[in-house]
Amino acid sequence: MNRLRTQLPRSPRAWPKAVGLVPRACFIGTPLPMLRSVLRVPTATTTTPRRLLSHRGLAASASSGVPTLTSDKYPQLQRDPAYKRLTSADVDHFRSILPEGAVLSTLAPTVTTGPGTAVDADELDAYNADWMHKYCGQSQCVLRPKTTDQVSQILAYCHAQRLAVVPQGGNSGLVGGSVPVFDEVVVSMANFNQIRRFDEVSGVLVCDAGCVLETLDHYVADRGYMMPLDLGAKGSCHIGGNVSTNAGGIRYLRYGSLHGSVLGLEVVLPDGTVLDNLSTLRKDSTGYDLKQLFIGAEGTLGIVTGVSIVTPPRPKVQTVAVFGVESYEQVQQAFRLAKANLNEILSACEFWDRSSLDMVLDHNQGNPNVRDPLSAPYPFYVLVETSGFHKDHDDAKMTHYLETVLEQGVVADGVL
Repeated sequence: MNRLRTQLPRSPRAWPKAVGLVPRACFIGTPLPMLRSVLRVPTATTTTPRRLLSHRGLAASASSGVPTLTSDKYPQLQRDPAYKRLTSADVDHFRSILPEGAVLSTLAPTVTTGPGTAVDADELDAYNADWMHKYCGQSQCVLRPKTTDQVSQILAYCHAQRLAVVPQGGNSGLVGGSVPVFDEVVVSMANFNQIRRFDEVSGVLVCDAGCVLETLDHYVADRGYMMPLDLGAKGSCHIGGNVSTNAGGIRYLRYGSLHGSVLGLEVVLPDGTVLDNLSTLRKDSTGYDLKQLFIGAEGTLGIVTGVSIVTPPRPKVQTVAVFGVESYEQVQQAFRLAKANLNEILSACEFWDRSSLDMVLDHNQGNPNVRDPLSAPYPFYVLVETSGFHKDHDDAKMTHYLETVLEQGVVADGVL
């Protein structure tokens, strides 16, 4: 395993050459590294790739819930023939790297005495499709490494063999970024889920990229801290996926983006080189801040395997208010007054319109926990959350804010 510690060339343009990447042109004309297969506009000489997996009932996908293949939905995008198709010999090599059960493939071993057995295509459906069933690929192989060295060996081999790869975390995204478009090898981080260490003085957490966000939040909660981001998908999304998508969530207003919370990353580059930049320092002015390149990069520059992140102290007092307002301008006024009056205890401010609420209510009919927050309908709704450490102080500030928005006619109704 080639371990690199921030020793890339000074010029970013030289980085692909330094790590042995061969960028190819995608269908929008921009270079992409070899971590994904490249989409190309078809020409007279290109042919549509054969279907690698059988998805039963594709004709009735709308009613059955089986997603249509992405390549069928977007026929103008075709697989780049420069990338090799997976063979049984490739799968045998992966089985020599990973422990038993960590390789799922529809391809049988090259010899009857070889390690592992082929799996049914249905066992790969969860890895080939996103959870909204909008995108679906045709991968024949899913790899589930547990160590950085295993990820390094996988990418080094795929790079040498020109096998396209797609990293996958909790697969909770909404835009298909974590599922294959064609037959890419899926590298799942589900088994990469160990907490490495936690400093109870600084609140710095170092963990594997496959740790589930909610699991991490529970872990640091027992020590008086909280994760700086919170998402609806926290029960399934991975911290590595959060970093790779620069996820925000409802705590963004208070704690900012992951560009500020993440202190260091461990990343495996497309050629298998390990970039060890897993710093735990709040301030480090030595050299380039390379971790910022991988935050929000969607896994195109490398696979995040380790994360160092600072966690803030967990508040002891929380208050939530929901208002009904008549116009979008009043939504803005409520937010402006919240910043002015609540200041340091303001932790979240969200708004939604009536049509969004009606959609949620219709979808959850019969659920007693989902109901209209107010007695009368309003065009817009505003949610304001505060969090702090002194109840009397926080209650006084929230009371003053409520009096202000009511006296100025900004809100028509509300509940605390």
